[in-house]
Amino acid sequence: MIRRAYKNHRETIHNFIWRCLQLVGKQGIITLIFILCARLLTPYDFGIYNYALAIIFFLITFGDFGISAATSKYVAEYHVSNKDKLKAVPFNSAIIILGLTLIISILTILIGPWYLKDKYGYVLWLLPLIFIAPMTSLYDGIYRGLKKFKQLAIISLIVGTCSLSFVYILINNYGLTGALIAQDLFYLILFLSLGFGYREFHFKWNWGVIREVGRYSMIVGLVNAGFFLYTTMNSIILGKFGYIAEVGYYELINKVFLFLTLPFSIIGQVIAPDITNLASKNDFNQIQNKFKKTFFILLLLGILFSILLYLFLPLVLRTYLPKYSTPEFNVMFNIMLFTLPFTIVSGTMSQGFTIAAGKAKYGLLTIPFGVLNLVLGVILINLIGFIGVIISFLISSTISRGWSFLLVYRGIGNSKK
Repeated sequence: MIRRAYKNHRETIHNFIWRCLQLVGKQGIITLIFILCARLLTPYDFGIYNYALAIIFFLITFGDFGISAATSKYVAEYHVSNKDKLKAVPFNSAIIILGLTLIISILTILIGPWYLKDKYGYVLWLLPLIFIAPMTSLYDGIYRGLKKFKQLAIISLIVGTCSLSFVYILINNYGLTGALIAQDLFYLILFLSLGFGYREFHFKWNWGVIREVGRYSMIVGLVNAGFFLYTTMNSIILGKFGYIAEVGYYELINKVFLFLTLPFSIIGQVIAPDITNLASKNDFNQIQNKFKKTFFILLLLGILFSILLYLFLPLVLRTYLPKYSTPEFNVMFNIMLFTLPFTIVSGTMSQGFTIAAGKAKYGLLTIPFGVLNLVLGVILINLIGFIGVIISFLISSTISRGWSFLLVYRGIGNSKK
């Protein structure tokens, strides 16, 4: 039975393994920087580090604006239907990113000193990421769309391993500034390596590709922006109201959730090209069946993971990071734990079904609920302190995700008719 299951899903299993190894190389280094900062920096400096990253990734959201995800979809589609368009994707997608990131960088330099005040200098160290990070995501989308998971993994592992040497030295010797520089260097090396590994493209304008990728990326970008409003925006709100240490607590919990969600995100990215192929053949009946089965399995796993995390994380924290074992952290963790099951479900369903099946428009539900989280978070933080932001996050994220899953399922069903 196991052998038959392996035979039926061999390509997916192999791609999943390679994707895991690739993310060990990329996310492993990012997580290592995070852990070293948590251990070597004071809780206040650790909060500053996460606040600066929250600001810069807010800007990166608009620099990428769904282009990498849309690129992955169209690369998978063009790989089957139009080889000439396939070669036009990297250059034309990069042009869109370059235009967006130039505008955002200029606005940051002009507005940053006024809004960020004494935190502006830290964000300035990370400014190169506004262009470099979206470009690494663009190449990541290309490799995924072509199912080059093995090549992507090898490049990422080599870059990640080589980066170990300078990451520890920079953080240990230069503290907070060293951690910010380490982020820049790692993304730069990864971008150059991925670019060298894939050169099957031409430098020609193709307005058809720009329109198609740009149109779909607008939808994905709006979804990501809305998602950002009820995730990373919470760090910005906490930091703006002076809860710097709480920013570190919030991001520490988020990193734990990200670690648990990562395998499910990989599954979504691995199956996405297959779901796109089914959608191109109008086989929405099979997509809907896969959606329903996958959803319930993931929801049960999410509940199980929440219970295990509730039992064991406080013990791990007291042992290895005792300075973060505080009443403020514990109350924040207990509330956020209720969001984990839907976070795990979303890890697979977003890339694997919603975007891959061409139903990204249903994810636009994140925008009104993201705005709700922003407004409600600001109101509640003034009334009951930092915990108001977490309560706002619980309400907005849970309702938004549950409703969007229902809409996507119905949307796939309507496509069958």
